[in-house]
Parts: sequence; C-alpha cells; structure tokens
Amino acid sequence: MSTSTILVVEDDAIVRMLIVDVLEELEFAVLEAADAQEALQVVKANDTVIDLMMTDVGLPDMDGKELANLVRTLRPTLPILFASGYAETIDVPAGMQVIGKPFSIDQLRDKVKSMLPA
Repeated sequence: MSTSTILVVEDDAIVRMLIVDVLEELEFAVLEAADAQEALQVVKANDTVIDLMMTDVGLPDMDGKELANLVRTLRPTLPILFASGYAETIDVPAGMQVIGKPFSIDQLRDKVKSMLPA
C-alpha cells in the first residue's frame, strides 16, 4: 500500500511539529507549511502528491477557509481537514471536515483515515 501524503498548514511551530510527528508515526508522508502562502506554493507544484490537506482555521495571512477555497480551485478533489479550537461553530463545504483542538492521536488518526481514499 502506498503512503498517503498530508500537507499540514499550521502557523504555531510547536503545534505543527507535534502534528507532523504524530502523522509520521502513523506512517504518513508529511509536507509542512507555516502559513497560507507557503501552503499554496506546495499545492501549486503540480508534481507534488498531496492526498489530504490539514489546516488550522486561524492562519496569520488568511483564514483557513479562504485557503481551502483557493486550494480547491487548484485541486478540486483534495480532501481538507480543518483543525480548530471552535470546531462546533464551523460550517464546511462538501469534502471538508473539522477536528476540534485539542485532539488525541487516536482522533486524528481516525479522522484522517476516514477522509483518505481506501
């Protein structure tokens, strides 16, 4: 089975590092971006495989939902997972889901696996 690649967009370096560590432990390949602009550069690289984008809702340069909309214009089928401390208050479009912060390793694993193609 090939490894799925997840793009993690999180401006807090420590939080990003923790998420990346967890995902790598779960045997995913991980790409990192500290903000929306960095994420868009990764997404625009056509040769880069991305199976899922996990983004914080509160990014310094733009809202995570704005980023998701831009990413969807480039990669219309990309599943997007929002991480938010206010998960229950967020409405997300089809193909996008929310995980509430703080989340456990098991919650993250289950959510990511449920969003990836089998």
